[in-house]
Amino acid sequence: MTPAGEKLPAANLSSESEFATKICLPFIRNAQNADGGWGFQPGLESRVEPTCWAILALRALENSVGSAENSARGLQLLRKAQLANGSWPASAEMSNGCWLTALACWVLNPDPQAREAVVAGVKWICNDWPRDGSLWRRWRGRLSHHKITEQNDSYRGWGWTPQTSSWVEPTSFALILLANCPIKSLPEIAARRRELARRMLYDRMCPGGGWNCGNPMVYGVAGEPLVVPTVWALLALRDAPDRAEFVMSLEWLEKNIANARGAGSLALARIAMEVGGRKWPENVASLADFYGRNEFLQNIPVAAWACLASCKGHEWLTQGDQEFC
Repeated sequence: MTPAGEKLPAANLSSESEFATKICLPFIRNAQNADGGWGFQPGLESRVEPTCWAILALRALENSVGSAENSARGLQLLRKAQLANGSWPASAEMSNGCWLTALACWVLNPDPQAREAVVAGVKWICNDWPRDGSLWRRWRGRLSHHKITEQNDSYRGWGWTPQTSSWVEPTSFALILLANCPIKSLPEIAARRRELARRMLYDRMCPGGGWNCGNPMVYGVAGEPLVVPTVWALLALRDAPDRAEFVMSLEWLEKNIANARGAGSLALARIAMEVGGRKWPENVASLADFYGRNEFLQNIPVAAWACLASCKGHEWLTQGDQEFC
């Protein structure tokens, strides 16, 4: 629905840009809470994740009226949400940090008022080692007669929660953040973490290309790739577009976009396709057409991804103050 409560006819949505500025952006602005943050849906309490996505969308379309003020209020909430150890929790009532630390640092990176917050967050990220690749876990796995997965556990990324297991999406977010920070400003361990994490993503690619949430093979059975983790892995590895794994996974995405049923998957797929230099398949609907047939705006991250998908060049992927990260 539009802010006035009336659906905009599909015929009026002539481009992804118009869809983002006329439908998605007003939806995001109107859903902002009094505390400056966003919930996953309008009216829900503010959480770190939807607040981050909303700010990224507003910043990406910074020429829109009022977006700067909305972003500033959201950034203030993010700065206040940081825990004493430098991490970010999922919500204010939680006392433990999680994967959202990478997303929050990514969003706060261009904010001059968040200089120390980002430095502390990056340090926390670099010191968060998942347990699945520890020497003890690997030694115990070699002794087991029933190996569940086929992967190199010496490659370690990041988990959804601290000191657990490596997963594709949180690893991708951490890599995107670290790629935006100049090497000289990172902790000494950062180079090793980045290399292990990149190897982990390549190692976890499913046979034939693409990624699922974690394991490419379980009990000898190949895992099924999924659009969303494939997109984030591709964006995290976009600096090596000629690698066979990247090309194979981009081709998998191109062939399987038509199977994506959700607007969020479509929006993210469009981003990855453009970053990878591929054209949008003719047999797949645009987000504007998808909205015209199935009005889907209920979720803040999805609306934000639709805004980001409308951007040309996708500078929002690399935005950051290179002087202080």
